[in-house]
Amino acid sequence: MDFAIATELFPEDYWYRSNAHLHMEPELDLVQVIQQLHASLDPRTVFACYGKVVGQHLPIKALQLFVGEHKFSWGRHHGIELIRSIKSESDTIRLHYYIAVPLSPIQMKQLNHIEALVLQPFQNAMKYQQMSNQAMFDALTGLGNRYYFRKVIHKSIARAERRQGHVSLIVIDLDKFKQLNDQFGHTVGDNVLTSFASLINESIRDTDQAFRIGGDEFVIITEGNTDAASIVCQRIIESLPLHSHLNDYGVKCSLGIAQSRKTDSLSTLYERADKAMYQAKAAGRNCFKVCEDK
Repeated sequence: MDFAIATELFPEDYWYRSNAHLHMEPELDLVQVIQQLHASLDPRTVFACYGKVVGQHLPIKALQLFVGEHKFSWGRHHGIELIRSIKSESDTIRLHYYIAVPLSPIQMKQLNHIEALVLQPFQNAMKYQQMSNQAMFDALTGLGNRYYFRKVIHKSIARAERRQGHVSLIVIDLDKFKQLNDQFGHTVGDNVLTSFASLINESIRDTDQAFRIGGDEFVIITEGNTDAASIVCQRIIESLPLHSHLNDYGVKCSLGIAQSRKTDSLSTLYERADKAMYQAKAAGRNCFKVCEDK
């Protein structure tokens, strides 16, 4: 979900197969290029558009872009490597081109023109992506927040219905967290929440998504039925004593599971998982319960 991870775009989606540059110099419409580059606020889309433009007008087979910790790739990386940099006020964008033949002076001039146009829309997209991430993720734990959870769960339920599959919701509440906060202070409480979020990330699968929706309450959307969700819950419970920081403060949790039904909305699915979580608390805490649908 995070664009900071290296992004690999699929070449077949963007590769424009044309031999036009071998026979003639295509006329470069700078206005059209500007319009294309400013058409999206997704950095990957802006970069893919840039790759398509340079692939149409120049004998460029592939392209890599590096900025900070981020990496974007387009095309098949073979041929003559040409490395260039674009400097801005805050970052330096490094571009690695893979070209079929050395560029002519006219083609180098074209490349200079196109590069000058990509900087602003790409930086705008990166800033927009950063602000969007800040709006969707919890500042303390780095997990998705309540707003992002609502967006994702709606899509997950709809996708499960289309594919006639299953999606399950896990609701998690830390046991006696208020007493821990009162006894050791909010700094320790915040550290516990951060450590528990890390434990969740270590316990879930790549297809699962975790969120902190308030206080000491967490939720996990799992792809699959309650059996798949039960494995995740068991893994979390078994990992708690192995986590030194959480074990030092005796942190335990109660978990509830509900599997989506055709008639479910977000509220009904959450209510059933939340009810199962309270059944786990009533059963002695530090365990999980599955909502038994009648």
